[in-house]
Amino acid sequence: MAVKKIFFILFIALATLLFTSCDIDDGVSFNFVPLQIVSVEVPESFDLNRTHQIRVTYLRPNGCTSFQGFDISNPDTTVRNVVVIGAVRADEACSQETAEVEVSFDFIALFTDTYLFRFWTGEDTDGESQYLEVEVPVNATPIN
Repeated sequence: MAVKKIFFILFIALATLLFTSCDIDDGVSFNFVPLQIVSVEVPESFDLNRTHQIRVTYLRPNGCTSFQGFDISNPDTTVRNVVVIGAVRADEACSQETAEVEVSFDFIALFTDTYLFRFWTGEDTDGESQYLEVEVPVNATPIN
């Protein structure tokens, strides 16, 4: 019985330590935003089941914005909507210097149909998303 009490007390102590020491609020505030894509570099064609690199150049609007990754959705089998995601520090003064930054991601063609990539380039005056569209055919038999 004493062993159970010791384990119970250790469990409560450990749980209390974990829950009170996990404060991850470091006072830094971020907002996630889509970043405007200004150009892309894609292969002329894809080889089926092979990895291909796609290069994207986006506009960093200020010194407080950093690249966080890509949001790639597939509204159809061979359609990919690509958005660059940035994090903006909301708690400090920023340089207003813009910069074009190149990043890339790997893509594997799993279907033989032509892929349509829609790269987000911003919004028009009505707030509608605008895209740079690129079609890439797929070689069903890989070229060596």
